[in-house]
Amino acid sequence: MPIRKRRPTSPGRRFQTVSDFSEITKSTPEKTLLVSKSNTGGRNVYGRKTARHKGGAHKRQYRIIDFKRIKDGMSAKVAAIEYDPNRNARIALVYYKDGEKRYILHPNNLNVGDTILSGKGIALDIGNALPLNEIPLGASVHNIELIPNRGGQIVRSAGTSAKIIAKQENFVTVRLPSKEIRLIHKECFATIGELSNNDAFLIKSGKAGRTRWLGKRPTVRGSVMNPCDHPHGGGEGRAPIGRSKPLTPWGKPALGKKTRKTKKLSDNYILRRP
Repeated sequence: MPIRKRRPTSPGRRFQTVSDFSEITKSTPEKTLLVSKSNTGGRNVYGRKTARHKGGAHKRQYRIIDFKRIKDGMSAKVAAIEYDPNRNARIALVYYKDGEKRYILHPNNLNVGDTILSGKGIALDIGNALPLNEIPLGASVHNIELIPNRGGQIVRSAGTSAKIIAKQENFVTVRLPSKEIRLIHKECFATIGELSNNDAFLIKSGKAGRTRWLGKRPTVRGSVMNPCDHPHGGGEGRAPIGRSKPLTPWGKPALGKKTRKTKKLSDNYILRRP
């Protein structure tokens, strides 16, 4: 996916880059696969702000993505490749033989008119979904399940893929895009190929307004706040933190403290952290 640079007609556009959307073949989404999506603005049910720096995003509709791929043995034809405002990867609209329409994550080199399958004992073609124990070592996969039949949960962002590096008994060793190496049960499904839109992370916003369209509000440094608002605030002019380590607005350590809140059972399957 090539990146297109804007002509510098204004200061905001001077360094702005956008996708050229050359792979998009359909501009309007499939109405039967749309649901409404509300915007909380970072507030909970009481109207109190619980997540900072959120609000003001452009209105969107959610595209229902088939992460499970449970129509085993039934072929589907790729009808269109579309833009999804809710994720940085592209999505593909597929028509199954029984007439059902579904969205899937679009991998590289999957074109309109191609056929995809899911299930056990199928070919190792781009876009096909099958169990990890049937995928050869060194293959690139995405949309990987962590628990069988739950649906793909990891490796779903643009340009990412994981590699299968070993197999032993009931588990397959997978290297994730973050370089984390972990064990995943051999019956978990994964999709062959690398996700499209590789250059998504090279796009430059160019202006503050374009960031606000995504629902991101400004972030203010703690050192320029008052002491009542942040532990780093206060002082005459520019002042150092004045403590042994940086803190969050609520007085908790900001650097070096582990914040991962996963079950210990999941941690047992991690062989090497990123």
